[in-house]
Amino acid sequence: MPFRLFHDYFPAVAERETRSITVTPQSDSGLPVGSYGFLEMFCDEPGCDCRRVFFLVMASFRREEQAVVAWGWESVAFYAKWYKYGDREDAKLLQGPVLNMGSPQTELSDAILDLARDVLLKDVAYVERVKEHYRMFRERVEGRGSHRFLKKRRRLR
Repeated sequence: MPFRLFHDYFPAVAERETRSITVTPQSDSGLPVGSYGFLEMFCDEPGCDCRRVFFLVMASFRREEQAVVAWGWESVAFYAKWYKYGDREDAKLLQGPVLNMGSPQTELSDAILDLARDVLLKDVAYVERVKEHYRMFRERVEGRGSHRFLKKRRRLR
């Protein structure tokens, strides 16, 4: 299952809507002071409907990615059915948020996962935005009317 940056298909939207979280000296997150960008990646395999996002997390003070957090917003039952060869335990890993096992991680990854779970994914408006980005991305991959989303977004502004 290949993943691709949302930015690759929708650079203008990604420029405006990529979320970052700034950690201050007063934070108790266990993370160094700085800004952490959560770049969205989605599956670009035609026909896939995994309903997951991978957040490629970059820190303002380092060049390399610091973590890849996977998150699926559907129920465990959805993922158990979607992932035909797994069981409920496998499905829980697809639901997330979890550190992606197949991606490089750093000494900051566990604290970044906590930040994603406790801050990023608690923002209901942001969660809905991620789901909309997923729909836009899937329509683009499948070759169906992604322009419809862009027109709708322009009207909402």
